[in-house]
Amino acid sequence: MAVQERPVVVTGSGSVRGVVEGGVAAFRGIPYAASPVGERRFAVPGPHPGWSGVRDAARPGPSVPQGPSRLEAVMGRRAPDWDEDGCLTLNVWSPGPPGEGSAPGGRPVLVWFHGGGFSSGSGGWDWYDGRHLAAAGGLVVVTANYRLGPLGYLHLPELGSDNLGVRDQAAALAWVRHNIAGFGGDPELLTVGGQSAGAYSALHLALAPQTGPWIARVVTQSGPFGLPPQDPGEAADHARRFLGILGLDRRPDPLAALRAVPPGQLLTAYGQLARDVARPGKVAPPMYPVLGGYGLPVTWQQALADGRLDGKQLLTGTTRDEMTAFYAFDPAVRTATAERARAIAATLAEDGAERYDRTAATVPRTPGDILTEVATGLQFRDRTLAIADHHAAAGHPTYVYRFDRTPTPDPARLGATHCAELPYLFTTFDAYPDSSMLGDATPAARTLGHAFSHAVATFAATGRPPAEHWPPYAPADPTTVRHFG
Repeated sequence: MAVQERPVVVTGSGSVRGVVEGGVAAFRGIPYAASPVGERRFAVPGPHPGWSGVRDAARPGPSVPQGPSRLEAVMGRRAPDWDEDGCLTLNVWSPGPPGEGSAPGGRPVLVWFHGGGFSSGSGGWDWYDGRHLAAAGGLVVVTANYRLGPLGYLHLPELGSDNLGVRDQAAALAWVRHNIAGFGGDPELLTVGGQSAGAYSALHLALAPQTGPWIARVVTQSGPFGLPPQDPGEAADHARRFLGILGLDRRPDPLAALRAVPPGQLLTAYGQLARDVARPGKVAPPMYPVLGGYGLPVTWQQALADGRLDGKQLLTGTTRDEMTAFYAFDPAVRTATAERARAIAATLAEDGAERYDRTAATVPRTPGDILTEVATGLQFRDRTLAIADHHAAAGHPTYVYRFDRTPTPDPARLGATHCAELPYLFTTFDAYPDSSMLGDATPAARTLGHAFSHAVATFAATGRPPAEHWPPYAPADPTTVRHFG
């Protein structure tokens, strides 16, 4: 890669021309697979046909088709920017070609997947601009789109629609392995990471037999590991309901009919399905990765027991108040009586009611606050620590954090909510102008962002965060959890 104002890199599909921003070369909107339109909708990702000449890569591609995020009140609104045609793209930020300060074969690489409940999000949004993260660690940063909602997780395995969003992520990783050297990266020094649904994806990609051998390090932020992969029976039932909403449940060839439906109509039907299957306190989307499908042959618990994560370095963590993002604006939770809140907790886990009682006995709080704390442990914190305990006990490098900063002001009492660390990781504070989870981006907040970003980037680059501030995690030892904020 030449060091110039508009650097050009040759990929397997054609040449791309990027831009240099703050000393970091950015290449956005690079196709890693063919557009999932026509016969390619509800099909495994295929190779991009390529292009002649030099493709402009100054701007990101469109998002994949999606409805509004259910966390708009927390993160802020995004203007719809989706287009099914040309949506399977990725973005690359590189601080420069191999040279002083980089490994002999190139710089370490971080491939980071966005969250959004497997229903919304885009790697091309300015929330996830990788420029500062790349500079902080001297590494190549990649973000990618993957199909969401019914287009990514409609479960019709007999027709070839099987965990397509996971297949897209695997295709993005394969593209990185074959092309990242041209951007100054070393495909043998690969970290896969993500937040929320992206963290869930990153862990399962690291465990999967298809992609696990490619991955050396893993970063999981607020992974909802208390959510098991979707049961195939439930996934099939939701697929039938979805077809019924569209009036396609009696078609002899539903896949052909689905390919003829405008994507906006598919999203409307998915929204109806989400309302139909919603239950108080439950946050699982109607469609998400299915157990036994591509990339998820077994649960993560079984994969850990089988040693699928052995030898990989792990950085993992949560925010302090994860579930306020889902419950703070939910009147069913905020106005719940103690009896009702306890009943909802009982639906979240076998010991949910007992955990509610134990939590209620500690500090006087409202039933909604108690339920929120219980659900934070059940959905996020407990399983994150269980994974860390297992990995550290086996002698593998493990680092655990908790993000604690509360926004100022905080009228919704979000605390350190789900997604709160994202502006700090990417130091993209200005991309969140109406975000209640961020509040005022004070100088102290920006200083914290630089510390958090540097720590994660250093881990991706070297396999360990700055040692003077962050000791290796010891199983069941809270003093070895690094707190931010």
